[in-house]
Amino acid sequence: MTATAPHMPAASRRHVLAAAAICLLPLLLQLPLALGLGFGASALLVTAAAWRRPLPALLRILLGITAIIAVAATMHGIGRDSACGLLAGMLALKPSETFSLRDGRSLLGFALFAPFATFLLDQGPLSLALALLAVVAVLSALRRLAGDESGGSNRPQASTRPGWQDLGEIVRLLGLGLPLALAAFWLFPRLPTPLWGLPDRAVAKPGLSDTMTPGGWLDLMSDDSPAARVQFFGATPARAEMYWRGPVLWDFDGATWHQLRWDAGADAAEMQPGDVRYDYQLDMEPTEGRDLVALDLPLQAPPGSMFALGHSLRAERSLDNVTRWRLQSAPPSAFQPALPPALRMRALLLPRGFNPRTVAMGRAWRREAGHDADGRADAALVGRALAMIRRDFAYTLDVPLAGRNEVDDFLFERRQGYCEHFSSAFAVLMRAAGIPTRVVTGYAGGYRNPIGDYWVVLNSDAHAWNEVWLPRRGWVRVDPTAAVAPERVFDTLADRRPGRIGAFDGLVGIFDASDWLRRGWNDFVLGFNAQRQQRMLDPLGLAGIGGRGLVLLFALVAGLAMGWMAWWLARGERERDPLLRAWHRLGERYARIGRARDAHEPAQAWADRVAADVPRAGIDLRTLGRRFSAARYARVEPAMVRALVRDLSAHRP
Repeated sequence: MTATAPHMPAASRRHVLAAAAICLLPLLLQLPLALGLGFGASALLVTAAAWRRPLPALLRILLGITAIIAVAATMHGIGRDSACGLLAGMLALKPSETFSLRDGRSLLGFALFAPFATFLLDQGPLSLALALLAVVAVLSALRRLAGDESGGSNRPQASTRPGWQDLGEIVRLLGLGLPLALAAFWLFPRLPTPLWGLPDRAVAKPGLSDTMTPGGWLDLMSDDSPAARVQFFGATPARAEMYWRGPVLWDFDGATWHQLRWDAGADAAEMQPGDVRYDYQLDMEPTEGRDLVALDLPLQAPPGSMFALGHSLRAERSLDNVTRWRLQSAPPSAFQPALPPALRMRALLLPRGFNPRTVAMGRAWRREAGHDADGRADAALVGRALAMIRRDFAYTLDVPLAGRNEVDDFLFERRQGYCEHFSSAFAVLMRAAGIPTRVVTGYAGGYRNPIGDYWVVLNSDAHAWNEVWLPRRGWVRVDPTAAVAPERVFDTLADRRPGRIGAFDGLVGIFDASDWLRRGWNDFVLGFNAQRQQRMLDPLGLAGIGGRGLVLLFALVAGLAMGWMAWWLARGERERDPLLRAWHRLGERYARIGRARDAHEPAQAWADRVAADVPRAGIDLRTLGRRFSAARYARVEPAMVRALVRDLSAHRP
């Protein structure tokens, strides 16, 4: 290494690499599993291979190209998460060329981007805890590098202080900034939207969408992460009645069901609520989309949302963070009993040339059932279809890829599938029989967390059902999947309880506690908005303070916090040895009367010179000088040192 880039001591290099690994960990946890494991293993292998000398430049270039290809193949696009994946890949390869002190500082600065990038993907408590740990580790490593560099090239291990002392100083430094950070969090005016936008994600988060293709929900239905958390106030519906309504799908092109494109902001359909009403609060996990879910059926669209055609809810803005909604719902006694002709035609439309056997069977059923004005024939056809499903069909997730005539294959050949297959086939059959039908997607059921008494709706609770239109009753919910496998739709089996693995249920309590903590974090930190900020200030007599008042209050508190920081730092510059501090103050008192000590003058010589000119004041200065020299350069008892400090502080010229 050259003089401008001194070699990093082995102990310091281990410290730097460990700090970089701690920075990389939270980001790896947010990447797709295969990519995260691959980059983690690559970091270990590269570090081992480059333990004694840098890897060849050509090999480093090939590894970098491989990392780029891995990100592109895994994430299929350019977005927020693909950029974070590329950052993780480059950070995993950086140890292959990190050997000088300059390289170490470069790696640590680069590594700090990883925990900060993690917050673009997740704002949970674990990510915050790991980010704080990463910051402490980086600061500790930087202190070690600074000590190595200040020691010079002949002292490769200049930083010999115990690690716990460095850690204590770092914690104190972080504590200095804590008042300012708290002031910014609690008092800085909350904005409804950020000042800048975030790039889209290349890999969509789990959640519902405005399309449904039979067989396309396998990843979603195997994901046991929470989709929403619900707190009821008052009456709580039975679990079997918990249908969480999401996007309503009308159009079918032969393979995929679609939500209507022109329905945003449509007036809610006429709905006559029943006698039972449910009041609840729903915390929706981020999905990057705008589709909300609500208990069937919501009575009003809460602020910040609107009704779409089909009485589903859409948020006005993308759900990029955890959002909270206060809702009321009621089972309907009648739901749009008068169907407009345009919607009736849309709810009967089938694409030409698809599923001819199903279309023929539906038309044959209609000829056999006939027509009537009160809808009894239509209700009989619905019952006939459910009876067929109950008798001849089975529920399974093990299904082949859909073909051109998927509904025909499902109804006449395979007769096995899950909710997407049942709802799609039922809708096609009913439309062929002349009954207006649509597909409703959302979630069914939920899990009650006994800690906190709230319900958790998981992504694996994703479900699709149907609504048929019957005269005088309007839209009526029909769940064909429940006819064959109700235990899968309303999962009350103990072995499906979150946190249980087979017969082992020792993790159930851990799941309950961890989800309760996550809910509290969402409420306390992520849910701290402008309304909660104002409510926090109301008890202090600051009701209606407004944005300008908040800015002034924040400026005041921030100024006090920075004043505290300045005072503490200035205090930290004083001499730490109490004996030296007392001796220097004594010298300052004599300097004020023109008897300052020269920089080159020994303590005893200065005391002898000054004592001859200045009258005695208490203990003779020459005696204090002899005692000070003995305390500094000879072994004396701690009690004698403390007594000398007191005498030096009391002495006056």
